[in-house]
Amino acid sequence: MSLIALQNARPETAIVLGSGLGAVADAFGIESEVAYGEVPGLSASTVPGHAGRFVLAQHHGKPILLAQGRRHLYEGLTAHEVTASIRFMHEIGVKRVVLTNAAGAIHENFHVGGLMLITDHINLQGTTPLLGGPNFHDMSEVYSRSWCEKFHAASLEIGLKLHAGVYAGLLGPQYETPAEIRMLRTLGADAVGMSTVAEAIQARALGMEVAGISMLTNWAAGLRAQTLHHAEVVEVGKTAGMYLARLLKAAV
Repeated sequence: MSLIALQNARPETAIVLGSGLGAVADAFGIESEVAYGEVPGLSASTVPGHAGRFVLAQHHGKPILLAQGRRHLYEGLTAHEVTASIRFMHEIGVKRVVLTNAAGAIHENFHVGGLMLITDHINLQGTTPLLGGPNFHDMSEVYSRSWCEKFHAASLEIGLKLHAGVYAGLLGPQYETPAEIRMLRTLGADAVGMSTVAEAIQARALGMEVAGISMLTNWAAGLRAQTLHHAEVVEVGKTAGMYLARLLKAAV
Protein backbone atom coordinates (compact mmCIF):
# COMPACT_ATOMS: atom_id res chain seq x y z
CA MET A 1 0.00 0.00 0.00
CA SER A 2 1.29 3.46 -0.86
CA LEU A 3 1.40 6.41 1.52
CA ILE A 4 -1.08 8.25 -0.71
CA ALA A 5 -3.59 5.39 -0.45
CA LEU A 6 -3.26 5.48 3.34
CA GLN A 7 -3.89 9.21 3.38
CA ASN A 8 -6.91 8.82 1.10
CA ALA A 9 -8.46 6.21 3.42
CA ARG A 10 -9.14 9.00 5.98
CA PRO A 11 -9.45 6.79 9.08
CA GLU A 12 -11.05 8.62 12.02
CA THR A 13 -9.83 6.20 14.71
CA ALA A 14 -6.27 5.08 15.42
CA ILE A 15 -4.64 2.73 17.91
CA VAL A 16 -0.98 2.98 18.93
CA LEU A 17 0.36 -0.43 19.96
CA GLY A 18 3.14 -0.42 22.56
CA SER A 19 5.90 -2.88 23.45
CA GLY A 20 4.97 -6.47 22.65
CA LEU A 21 1.48 -5.52 21.47
CA GLY A 22 2.02 -5.31 17.72
CA ALA A 23 0.18 -8.60 17.13
CA VAL A 24 -3.08 -6.97 18.27
CA ALA A 25 -3.36 -5.63 14.72
CA ASP A 26 -3.90 -9.19 13.46
CA ALA A 27 -7.21 -9.36 15.32
CA PHE A 28 -8.55 -6.53 13.16
CA GLY A 29 -7.57 -8.17 9.88
CA ILE A 30 -4.69 -6.35 8.19
CA GLU A 31 -5.60 -4.98 4.76
CA SER A 32 -2.40 -3.08 4.01
CA GLU A 33 0.64 -1.56 5.68
CA VAL A 34 3.09 1.31 5.32
CA ALA A 35 6.50 1.45 7.03
CA TYR A 36 7.13 4.50 9.21
CA GLY A 37 10.18 5.23 7.12
CA GLU A 38 7.93 6.01 4.14
CA VAL A 39 6.30 8.87 6.04
CA PRO A 40 8.30 12.14 6.08
CA GLY A 41 9.53 12.87 9.58
CA LEU A 42 8.95 9.35 10.91
CA SER A 43 11.31 6.45 11.51
CA ALA A 44 11.12 3.00 13.09
CA SER A 45 11.85 2.42 16.76
CA THR A 46 15.17 0.88 17.77
CA VAL A 47 13.45 -1.09 20.54
CA PRO A 48 12.57 -4.82 20.22
CA GLY A 49 8.83 -5.39 20.06
CA HIS A 50 8.11 -2.32 17.89
CA ALA A 51 7.62 -3.24 14.22
CA GLY A 52 7.57 0.36 13.01
CA ARG A 53 4.68 0.46 10.56
CA PHE A 54 1.13 1.69 10.05
CA VAL A 55 -1.52 -0.92 9.38
CA LEU A 56 -4.90 -0.19 7.84
CA ALA A 57 -7.86 -2.41 8.74
CA GLN A 58 -11.65 -2.33 8.59
CA HIS A 59 -13.78 -2.39 11.74
CA HIS A 60 -17.58 -2.26 11.55
CA GLY A 61 -17.27 -1.16 7.95
CA LYS A 62 -14.98 1.79 8.68
CA PRO A 63 -11.22 2.17 8.20
CA ILE A 64 -9.11 2.04 11.35
CA LEU A 65 -5.41 2.84 11.60
CA LEU A 66 -3.08 0.83 13.83
CA ALA A 67 0.45 1.95 14.58
CA GLN A 68 2.70 -1.00 15.39
CA GLY A 69 5.32 0.52 17.66
CA ARG A 70 6.45 4.01 18.61
CA ARG A 71 9.56 6.09 19.17
CA HIS A 72 10.69 6.98 22.70
CA LEU A 73 12.46 9.90 24.32
CA TYR A 74 15.13 7.56 25.67
CA GLU A 75 16.17 6.75 22.10
CA GLY A 76 17.66 10.26 21.99
CA LEU A 77 14.71 12.05 20.39
CA THR A 78 12.91 15.24 21.36
CA ALA A 79 9.28 15.22 22.46
CA HIS A 80 8.41 16.89 19.15
CA GLU A 81 10.07 14.07 17.21
CA VAL A 82 8.43 11.37 19.33
CA THR A 83 4.98 12.78 18.56
CA ALA A 84 5.42 13.11 14.79
CA SER A 85 3.15 10.10 14.27
CA ILE A 86 0.33 11.80 16.19
CA ARG A 87 0.56 14.88 13.99
CA PHE A 88 0.58 12.67 10.90
CA MET A 89 -2.56 10.89 12.12
CA HIS A 90 -4.26 14.23 12.66
CA GLU A 91 -3.28 15.39 9.17
CA ILE A 92 -4.94 12.37 7.51
CA GLY A 93 -8.19 12.80 9.44
CA VAL A 94 -7.81 10.82 12.69
CA LYS A 95 -10.08 12.30 15.37
CA ARG A 96 -9.60 9.81 18.21
CA VAL A 97 -6.65 7.71 19.29
CA VAL A 98 -6.11 4.87 21.75
CA LEU A 99 -2.60 4.89 23.23
CA THR A 100 -1.45 1.53 24.59
CA ASN A 101 1.75 0.73 26.43
CA ALA A 102 3.57 -1.74 28.63
CA ALA A 103 3.84 -0.63 32.23
CA GLY A 104 4.94 -1.72 35.67
CA ALA A 105 2.19 -2.17 38.25
CA ILE A 106 2.41 -0.05 41.40
CA HIS A 107 -1.10 -0.46 42.83
CA GLU A 108 -1.10 -3.52 45.10
CA ASN A 109 -4.61 -4.58 44.02
CA PHE A 110 -3.65 -4.84 40.36
CA HIS A 111 -2.31 -8.01 38.77
CA VAL A 112 0.52 -8.66 36.33
CA GLY A 113 -0.81 -9.59 32.90
CA GLY A 114 -3.84 -7.39 33.44
CA LEU A 115 -4.93 -4.16 31.77
CA MET A 116 -5.29 -0.68 33.26
CA LEU A 117 -7.42 2.04 31.74
CA ILE A 118 -5.52 5.31 32.13
CA THR A 119 -7.67 7.94 33.84
CA ASP A 120 -4.90 10.55 34.14
CA HIS A 121 -1.13 10.84 33.96
CA ILE A 122 1.83 12.39 35.76
CA ASN A 123 4.46 13.80 33.41
CA LEU A 124 7.90 13.20 34.96
CA GLN A 125 9.73 13.08 31.63
CA GLY A 126 10.93 16.66 31.93
CA THR A 127 9.68 17.73 28.53
CA THR A 128 6.61 18.26 26.34
CA PRO A 129 5.93 18.35 22.58
CA LEU A 130 4.46 21.84 23.04
CA LEU A 131 7.84 23.47 23.77
CA GLY A 132 8.77 26.48 21.64
CA GLY A 133 6.09 29.04 22.37
CA PRO A 134 3.06 29.98 24.47
CA ASN A 135 1.23 26.80 23.55
CA PHE A 136 -1.14 26.84 26.51
CA HIS A 137 -3.61 23.96 26.36
CA ASP A 138 -6.00 22.75 29.04
CA MET A 139 -5.13 19.28 30.34
CA SER A 140 -8.02 18.91 32.80
CA GLU A 141 -9.34 15.92 30.85
CA VAL A 142 -6.57 14.39 28.78
CA TYR A 143 -8.25 10.98 28.72
CA SER A 144 -11.87 11.19 27.55
CA ARG A 145 -14.32 10.38 30.35
CA SER A 146 -16.99 9.30 27.89
CA TRP A 147 -14.57 6.95 26.15
CA CYS A 148 -13.45 5.57 29.53
CA GLU A 149 -17.09 4.73 30.23
CA LYS A 150 -17.32 2.89 26.92
CA PHE A 151 -14.22 0.84 27.73
CA HIS A 152 -15.59 -0.05 31.15
CA ALA A 153 -18.90 -1.09 29.62
CA ALA A 154 -17.11 -3.16 26.99
CA SER A 155 -14.98 -4.91 29.63
CA LEU A 156 -18.12 -5.94 31.53
CA GLU A 157 -19.71 -7.14 28.30
CA ILE A 158 -16.82 -9.48 27.49
CA GLY A 159 -16.12 -10.45 31.11
CA LEU A 160 -12.68 -8.86 31.31
CA LYS A 161 -11.21 -7.41 34.51
CA LEU A 162 -10.17 -3.85 33.70
CA HIS A 163 -8.27 -1.81 36.27
CA ALA A 164 -8.29 1.99 36.17
CA GLY A 165 -5.68 4.39 37.45
CA VAL A 166 -3.00 7.04 37.01
CA TYR A 167 0.00 6.43 34.72
CA ALA A 168 3.37 7.98 35.56
CA GLY A 169 5.59 8.64 32.56
CA LEU A 170 9.35 8.65 33.22
CA LEU A 171 12.24 9.18 30.82
CA GLY A 172 14.05 5.82 31.06
CA PRO A 173 15.61 3.77 29.58
CA GLN A 174 16.69 2.40 32.95
CA TYR A 175 13.92 0.95 35.10
CA GLU A 176 12.99 2.79 38.27
CA THR A 177 14.60 2.24 41.65
CA PRO A 178 12.55 1.03 44.64
CA ALA A 179 12.89 4.52 46.15
CA GLU A 180 11.48 6.08 42.96
CA ILE A 181 8.54 3.68 43.05
CA ARG A 182 7.83 4.66 46.66
CA MET A 183 7.86 8.29 45.52
CA LEU A 184 5.49 7.55 42.65
CA ARG A 185 3.09 5.73 44.95
CA THR A 186 3.08 8.78 47.24
CA LEU A 187 2.34 11.00 44.23
CA GLY A 188 -0.68 8.86 43.39
CA ALA A 189 0.62 6.77 40.48
CA ASP A 190 -0.85 3.31 39.90
CA ALA A 191 1.45 2.25 37.04
CA VAL A 192 4.70 3.48 35.52
CA GLY A 193 6.20 3.48 32.03
CA MET A 194 8.36 5.38 29.56
CA SER A 195 5.95 6.48 26.83
CA THR A 196 2.41 7.70 26.06
CA VAL A 197 2.47 11.01 27.98
CA ALA A 198 3.95 13.14 25.19
CA GLU A 199 1.61 11.56 22.63
CA ALA A 200 -1.42 12.22 24.83
CA ILE A 201 -0.41 15.86 25.30
CA GLN A 202 0.11 16.34 21.55
CA ALA A 203 -3.18 14.65 20.66
CA ARG A 204 -5.18 16.78 23.10
CA ALA A 205 -3.47 19.94 21.86
CA LEU A 206 -4.72 19.02 18.38
CA GLY A 207 -8.25 18.47 19.67
CA MET A 208 -8.19 14.70 19.36
CA GLU A 209 -10.09 12.43 21.75
CA VAL A 210 -7.71 10.22 23.72
CA ALA A 211 -7.96 6.90 25.55
CA GLY A 212 -5.06 5.11 27.19
CA ILE A 213 -4.54 1.48 28.20
CA SER A 214 -1.54 0.02 30.02
CA MET A 215 -0.63 -3.65 29.84
CA LEU A 216 0.78 -4.47 33.28
CA THR A 217 3.78 -6.62 32.41
CA ASN A 218 5.53 -6.73 35.79
CA TRP A 219 5.55 -5.40 39.33
CA ALA A 220 7.43 -2.13 39.66
CA ALA A 221 10.85 -2.24 41.34
CA GLY A 222 10.91 -3.18 45.02
CA LEU A 223 7.36 -4.53 45.18
CA ARG A 224 8.38 -8.13 44.53
CA ALA A 225 11.64 -10.10 44.49
CA GLN A 226 12.46 -9.88 40.80
CA THR A 227 14.84 -8.53 38.19
CA LEU A 228 13.26 -6.49 35.39
CA HIS A 229 13.95 -7.38 31.74
CA HIS A 230 12.52 -6.01 28.48
CA ALA A 231 12.20 -9.58 27.15
CA GLU A 232 9.67 -10.22 29.91
CA VAL A 233 7.67 -7.22 28.76
CA VAL A 234 7.46 -8.55 25.21
CA GLU A 235 6.59 -12.07 26.38
CA VAL A 236 3.73 -10.95 28.65
CA GLY A 237 2.46 -8.86 25.74
CA LYS A 238 1.84 -11.99 23.70
CA THR A 239 -0.74 -13.18 26.23
CA ALA A 240 -2.16 -9.86 27.39
CA GLY A 241 -2.44 -8.78 23.77
CA MET A 242 -5.25 -11.27 23.20
CA TYR A 243 -7.30 -9.67 25.97
CA LEU A 244 -6.45 -6.19 24.73
CA ALA A 245 -7.59 -7.08 21.21
CA ARG A 246 -10.95 -8.28 22.52
CA LEU A 247 -11.40 -5.10 24.53
CA LEU A 248 -10.46 -2.80 21.66
CA LYS A 249 -12.76 -4.55 19.21
CA ALA A 250 -15.63 -4.25 21.68
CA ALA A 251 -15.05 -0.61 22.63
CA VAL A 252 -13.72 1.15 19.51
